[in-house]
Amino acid sequence: MNYRVIKENDLFLLTDESGNIPADHPYGPGLYTKDTRFLSRLDLKINGEEPILLSSEADEVFVASMIMTNPHIEKDGQIELWRESVELTRKRFIYNGVCYETITARNFNPKRTAFNLSVHMDADFADMFIVRGFQNGELGSRGKTELYDGEIRFTYNGADDVKRETAVTWNDPEAEADENGNLFFALELEHEKEKTIVLTFTPIIDGDRPEGLDPEKALRSLEASYKEWATETTQVKTDHHTLQRLIDRGIGDMRVLLTDLGQGRFPVAGLPWFGVPFGRDSLIAAIQMLPFNSDVAKGTLRTMASRQGESKDSWRDEEPGKIMHEIRFGELANTGQIPFTPYYGTIDATPLFLMLLSEYVKWTGDMDLFAELESNVERALEWIDSYGDRDGDLFVEYHQESSKGIANQGWKDSGDSIVHRNGDYAKTPIALAEVQGYVYQAKVSIAAIYKNLGETEKSKTLQSEAARLKVAFEEAFWMDDAGYYALALDEKKDQVGTITSNPGHVLLSGMFNEDRAKAVSDMLISDKMFSGYGIRTMGIGEAGYNPMSYHNGTVWPHDNSMVILGMSRSGHKYQAAKAMKGLIDSAHSFEYDRLPELFCGYESKGKAVKYPVACSPQAWAAGTPLLFVQSMLGLFPDSLNKTIALDPELPEGVNEIEVSQLRVGNGYLKLLVTRSEGSFTTDVVENTTGFTIESK
Repeated sequence: MNYRVIKENDLFLLTDESGNIPADHPYGPGLYTKDTRFLSRLDLKINGEEPILLSSEADEVFVASMIMTNPHIEKDGQIELWRESVELTRKRFIYNGVCYETITARNFNPKRTAFNLSVHMDADFADMFIVRGFQNGELGSRGKTELYDGEIRFTYNGADDVKRETAVTWNDPEAEADENGNLFFALELEHEKEKTIVLTFTPIIDGDRPEGLDPEKALRSLEASYKEWATETTQVKTDHHTLQRLIDRGIGDMRVLLTDLGQGRFPVAGLPWFGVPFGRDSLIAAIQMLPFNSDVAKGTLRTMASRQGESKDSWRDEEPGKIMHEIRFGELANTGQIPFTPYYGTIDATPLFLMLLSEYVKWTGDMDLFAELESNVERALEWIDSYGDRDGDLFVEYHQESSKGIANQGWKDSGDSIVHRNGDYAKTPIALAEVQGYVYQAKVSIAAIYKNLGETEKSKTLQSEAARLKVAFEEAFWMDDAGYYALALDEKKDQVGTITSNPGHVLLSGMFNEDRAKAVSDMLISDKMFSGYGIRTMGIGEAGYNPMSYHNGTVWPHDNSMVILGMSRSGHKYQAAKAMKGLIDSAHSFEYDRLPELFCGYESKGKAVKYPVACSPQAWAAGTPLLFVQSMLGLFPDSLNKTIALDPELPEGVNEIEVSQLRVGNGYLKLLVTRSEGSFTTDVVENTTGFTIESK
């Protein structure tokens, strides 16, 4: 299904390209909030016939528009409506918990023309897990459909004792409605005259009904919020058209994916099915956003801290100090039929929480937030050393305990993703390579913060633990025969030796020595790992390799972005530039130059091959071109020492990049990098940070 999706805060609408919600469609289109479908059918007809779609635009994910016309309609040999005589324009957006739709009918028939429009609706209030076919369970019951003056209201009494309703309103007092969810509008228009019908769709939960506005005022307010976002976000200009579109698209998509559950705005994982907090996804997306808008990191950290694990609960894979994986708010979660309230089955969210906080402090110098979250930091560190390191071997490993949980709990979480070179699947507990890098980076960085605060003993302890981990990692994960690091260690501490992208994440931590950092960087851009459009998740020739597999050969933009930033930080700028160029070149393969969640890992032959069910937009895919900017600049601030490292390298085809409104500490940077005769010239146009710039 080619879909259209719009979102604002915690409400999103998923339709087909015509703007309809087909009833009983297996893809599950609808209007959703709190993991519940509040509208399960929506279709528009003219004189009882389906309009013909002419254009469907979703260039901006906060507003969608479709242009349609009527088919040729005859009845009993008489022309009822000449073909293409009426233009229908649908426009919809979401603001303050209300979905607005305007339907504008314009008559292009030479004569005054009468016709009927009808809208057909229903609401099944299905839990998202049921819509997606993942679960069944004990459910509530559908209530009666209520008719009011200018309003249809669908009702549902949940098994969780929550009353859910969908209110539909319209602006035409002459319209007729029935209890089956049908609306009928009789129109009669002169040549080139038009009439606009305004519909609103409002989810109501336990009587809490968001206040609707005049649609023009609501749209102006929504557009104003996007303009405000632009003014508070770093600006980038480049001479490379595709890269510019990728960056602009990434900034816009990240804005639409922001949600606030009470602790500040954070990026949900992606649309359509992951519009909720995801520990790993939200944290990585916030890392990607640091050079552009660090307030996103603050909201993400506070959201994750507010739901940090409190007790040992095997049903939810919860442990004290652990950062959650995913939270859901629907009927199945509320009644305890699924463990997502929240679910904690992730091995990497806890060190990523510490990484994000330490990187946030490096960018902003905001020690107040560190003080606010210090108890969360201590509990996260305690989890790493106790529950995370299950057997005291210094490595953090995972093992599923929940009967409805996730077996593989790293970012490659599909059941076949951790596979030996002989094709056998690894058995848990499993220690992943990248997770050890996250832990190392977290401990080194938090140690630096403690040192700055005068907490000498805490700092020394963490530094010592990190040093021991580094030695143990080299001994356990390095493979002499392959000249590369293992993907993981299995239950017997045997290497899972498959060549994958996972060790590339460790580059960012600084845990590798110089020679091995180069070996990893070189492997990742070799023919085995590099498709031409990006770094594959698994290398060609490995037992598990499949260019169509979700995690065993495809290309994930966010995976590449973490690797690329690590290459940049470790000084392997050529490798980083090559990987960036591949992803930039892939952009023309996707609608609106929007990098999807993933795509297939075939060698580049004109177009990147789409993965059939990739989320788009997705937060850490949207954030990928934003990390390109930091990597191109080689920009790594350190507010603790009031320095900014700067070491630029532009990919082939990019000759100039200007970055302004770049916030570091309490000031701003404006930088211009240009290519000149094989080298790069950096002009520091503005620096109000008070930090020393250390250029290489």
